[in-house]
Amino acid sequence: MAGGGGVSPLGLAPPLWYHRDLSRAAAEELLARAGRDGSFLVRDSESVNGAYALCVLFQKHVHTYRVLPDEEGFLAVQTSQGVQPKRFKSLPELVLLYLQPSQGLVSTLLYPVDREESIPEDRDYSDGEDEKPPLPPRSASTSTTPTGSAPETPTDSAPAANGLSTISHEYLKGSYALDLQAVKQGASSLPHLNKTLVSSCKRLNGEVDKVLSGLEILSKVFDQQSAFMVSKMIQQSVNQGGDQELENLVTKLAILKDLLSSIEKKALKAVQDLSVSTLSSLPPLTRHSKTIPVQAFEVKLDVYLADLTKIGKSQKHSLSVDVEGGMLVVMKKMKDNQEDWNTFTHHKIRQLIKSQRVQNKLGIVFEKDKEKSQRKDFIFASAKKREAFCQLLQLMKNKHSNQDEPDMISIFIGTWNMGSVPSPKAVGSWLLCRGLGKTLDEMTVTIPHDLYVFGTQENSVCDREWVDSLRTALKEHTELDYKPIAVQTLWNIKIAVLVKPEHENRISHVGVSSVKTGIANTLGNKGAVGVSFMFNGTSFGFVNCHLTSGNEKIGRRNQNYLDILRLLSLGDKQLSSFDISLRFTHLFWLGDLNYRLDMDIQEILNYINRKEFDPLLKVDQLNLEREKNKVFLRFAEEEISYPPTYRYERGSRDTYVWQKQKATGMRTNVPSWCDRILWKSYPETHIVCNSYGCTDDVVTSDHSPVFGTFEVGVTSQFVSKKGLPKSSEQAYIEFENIEAIVKTASRTKFFIEFYSTCLEEFKKSYENDSQSSDNVNFLRVGWSNKQLTTLKPLLSEIEYLQDQHLLLTVKSLDGYESYGECVVALKSMIGSTAQQFHTYLSHRGEETGNIRGSMRVRVPAERMGTRERLYEWISVDKDETGPKGRSTLPPRSGHDYVKPSLTQKHVGAVLGKVSEEGERSTKEEVTAARAKQDSAEGDPSTCKNNSYNNPAYYILEGVPNQSAATLSSELLPSPCSPPAGKAPLSGEGRGRHSSGSSHPRRHTAGHPVRPISEEGSSEDDGIAVVGVVSGGGAGGTLNRPPPDFPPPPLPKGALEMANTPFSKPRPLYPDLAEVKIPAANPSPAFVLGEDFRRGGPGGLDDQSCSVLQMAKTLSESEYPPPPRAPSAPPHLRGQGLGDACRTFPPRAPITESIAEDLPEEALWGSSSSSLSVGESSVVEWLQRLGLDRYEEGLLHNGWDDLEFLSDITEEDLEEAGILDPAHKRILLESLRQQKQQK
Repeated sequence: MAGGGGVSPLGLAPPLWYHRDLSRAAAEELLARAGRDGSFLVRDSESVNGAYALCVLFQKHVHTYRVLPDEEGFLAVQTSQGVQPKRFKSLPELVLLYLQPSQGLVSTLLYPVDREESIPEDRDYSDGEDEKPPLPPRSASTSTTPTGSAPETPTDSAPAANGLSTISHEYLKGSYALDLQAVKQGASSLPHLNKTLVSSCKRLNGEVDKVLSGLEILSKVFDQQSAFMVSKMIQQSVNQGGDQELENLVTKLAILKDLLSSIEKKALKAVQDLSVSTLSSLPPLTRHSKTIPVQAFEVKLDVYLADLTKIGKSQKHSLSVDVEGGMLVVMKKMKDNQEDWNTFTHHKIRQLIKSQRVQNKLGIVFEKDKEKSQRKDFIFASAKKREAFCQLLQLMKNKHSNQDEPDMISIFIGTWNMGSVPSPKAVGSWLLCRGLGKTLDEMTVTIPHDLYVFGTQENSVCDREWVDSLRTALKEHTELDYKPIAVQTLWNIKIAVLVKPEHENRISHVGVSSVKTGIANTLGNKGAVGVSFMFNGTSFGFVNCHLTSGNEKIGRRNQNYLDILRLLSLGDKQLSSFDISLRFTHLFWLGDLNYRLDMDIQEILNYINRKEFDPLLKVDQLNLEREKNKVFLRFAEEEISYPPTYRYERGSRDTYVWQKQKATGMRTNVPSWCDRILWKSYPETHIVCNSYGCTDDVVTSDHSPVFGTFEVGVTSQFVSKKGLPKSSEQAYIEFENIEAIVKTASRTKFFIEFYSTCLEEFKKSYENDSQSSDNVNFLRVGWSNKQLTTLKPLLSEIEYLQDQHLLLTVKSLDGYESYGECVVALKSMIGSTAQQFHTYLSHRGEETGNIRGSMRVRVPAERMGTRERLYEWISVDKDETGPKGRSTLPPRSGHDYVKPSLTQKHVGAVLGKVSEEGERSTKEEVTAARAKQDSAEGDPSTCKNNSYNNPAYYILEGVPNQSAATLSSELLPSPCSPPAGKAPLSGEGRGRHSSGSSHPRRHTAGHPVRPISEEGSSEDDGIAVVGVVSGGGAGGTLNRPPPDFPPPPLPKGALEMANTPFSKPRPLYPDLAEVKIPAANPSPAFVLGEDFRRGGPGGLDDQSCSVLQMAKTLSESEYPPPPRAPSAPPHLRGQGLGDACRTFPPRAPITESIAEDLPEEALWGSSSSSLSVGESSVVEWLQRLGLDRYEEGLLHNGWDDLEFLSDITEEDLEEAGILDPAHKRILLESLRQQKQQK
């Protein structure tokens, strides 16, 4: 961009109306604030490097003119075809002309809008530790790409750090005069200059000697001629000095140059000659990796209540996983120490089904006969044990799969601010994810990951030494020699990526980049480094950053993030219209983000001592900024369950050091979660965070290392078995219509560009053929099918297309600048009928609107063959469909796709619960249900709420919180038809977080909050089952308007409950799939007061109400919504403006029980508690002891049966949140007495 970074092309003091790289949206806001016709400013063009954009306000609309340079460097305003442009030597000269009237612009330039000069920054070095910034390494930005790629890396020369400039200055100031005097007296040499040069090269001389000594042995073996010269030079250099020393150095450098340029060729020839005679005698080379021992899990069988009366207590089983042998042994422990066991090979294990309500419960579907299968449900000792079992079985399936390429890989990500001190040799706890927080089970910690990504800050170790130490540590723990893919350094910020040897050839298109965000964006003590690459057909991006420190510098940190997002040059260069958050299938962002806690230090310490982190997470600056959509838009973060990682006393993890005396006074650094790992993935992809925590034994720095591990679905480089498609076998991507609402005051025309790896090149639509606006700041534009081009994918197989994504960018015709970008998954669009999509638009990290449309991906019948992915083998049972059946969780789309009709991909097979020996269902039913897991979509009795029929459409991110708080309980789903996509928050949604299974969540304001998914319209994973009364009975379908029909206005009663207090705050963000269609007659579009639009008197003024206004624009017409069934309040989500606004309480925790799978008659016919047989429930037991406060923690950890509680340990109680020693004694003693009574 013109003027982007460095000195402005307009000089050191450019005109105040020139705003450099100001974004389009920010320019429009400044002009709107000016408010007068003829207000103008100039900024850099976002679409053409070296060009400018002249923005003029006229009649409340912003008009943009592109100013382009020609070949001779002259500037001209872009004109219509055939109009001769006026050329200018400089930008001020151009503006000077258009200050005159009648020059062809929509308005004369009258009022310049000056740029807001930034306040001089305080010094920001390394968290306030140092008075001056650390010197950069010899190269300010270095990179290594062993795979041979040639990345484009900005490398700026750093100031000399070795004192050589001082020696030179001393010579010029003093000794130079002596040399000059000697020459005047007839001297033929410059002794003082020679002495200066010898001193300057002293270190170089020593380094060359070391290199020659190291090469001496190689030269003796492969190049005897050079060996003699090398030995001679080493011997001579011992006693030489003075004048000859400099000459000798030059000679040594010449020998070293010749030796390095020839030694490899000579060595290769010698080895080849040797191999001819000895090849047959060499033993075969094998790479041994650590074998995984057989692991046994103690479990209990979960069966019917009716069966319990026959067989007594739940039976104890042992599940033994033999990964290497590909077998699972199920052993039943019987009376008199007898055992009954069955062995299942890997291909006989058809599916694993996780219970979402009971985190330690797992269903396993076995193939019994060719056409039959059976399911058994097991209760594990803990949720961590269940996850370890699933990981081992997945590893076994993958190891014995017939597939040549993996469907899923495991990634370790670590971030650590090393505090400018070398790391200790023992960092095993970091690599093995041992410590605090969500950690891996001991059975799985030693299983090697496929990729290791290490991000460090304040790392003073040189690149080679650092990578060698990481490889050595990995080899010690995994017995594998990991290969470095890329290393990128900016001063002391480093990122290193290492890969398993077996995957080295699957890595391609490696790229690296760095961005400085230190003082004036010129120092690299703060900034970011990044690495990107393709793993087969899946793109990955990794960003490691160190942002501005200081409790109060939130705005500066936000700007650091936006600068990195915009300037980091990674990924496909064709996707330059998209920021890096949309260029990769999976983007991981890690580092010392430096966001702090806004709370008094003593309160923070008290909460940490009590291990109560929820109140601290409420005031975490990063969480608060994410809620406002200011940073990390739609990123996800795993729940934080470990103490703040900064600022510890070095040498200990027992004490936080939060004060430091500075020259300017006492500086406070409160304990904070500075070190974080976030990620963002395309919709309908698979990603699960298996661990997220920190070490507690690495104490060299004031930060603790943070780790996270992820299970990620990947695609292969697809090769069609049928060759290129014929014209009759060609797949097509066809659009019926697209409609977008864009946040802009412009009234130009727009077109859409389509990008995808499945397209040969990007495609463009024609300009929009409909345009309207009810609000000056928003524009509604539409394209009919005539304006939208049909796209032809490179390959037509459904197996290939269901892994593809389409990137869209909405651009203006006047400046060819993007007004918003988005991504749509093709998987849900495949079918013979058009499917609807709806998602948000963003640009430069800001949400700029939303987009929806109707499209289909037509695949010929002969190309419909597909297969099950390994990550689809595990599903999530939401346990909410009632006793008559189950629905499994479909992979998260992140999009509110509307499925109006049953297509060939909607399979209605649903797995039902069976007894231990009961028959399950046919093989075909199980396979169909497992492959698709979205039977609810094809069920005519169910309907997914969407933006066309759902009032909650209005409640999206960016809307003031009251909009969510005002929806009355009349709009909520009934208890008889709970949403299949929603699980209660109390201890239920805390399992593995997945884009393909369960949605990732983060704790903000003390509650699990959805990480903003790829769609603004749907948070949860499952299909929302809406019970609608139609024709006098439940189970009817919703009457849908045509695709281009606007959504209904909000009902009159929407404001009734705004001030109703409830005992508990509700979670943040609305869930669009939860809101019931109102039964009321059509009501006029309601008008919000000024306080409401601005977030209320106590609201956040910086929260844009753009989406609310968009929704109002869309509600131009009205139509009667269908009648509703009786309802009860669920978790409706608004944005976090304090507890006063969170009016709806969360549902009471649903206690999981063995009766969840009973026949309906047994369930409704029993009035006693279903938690255990012949005993009081866990809840009643806790109430009797006066400790019912621990109910939620015990149920969350799976302790829902008094019989199982007999095995609980003190450690288990602590995991459930019972930390008081006296209360632990009471509980354990009570259980011991009950056990004796039995």
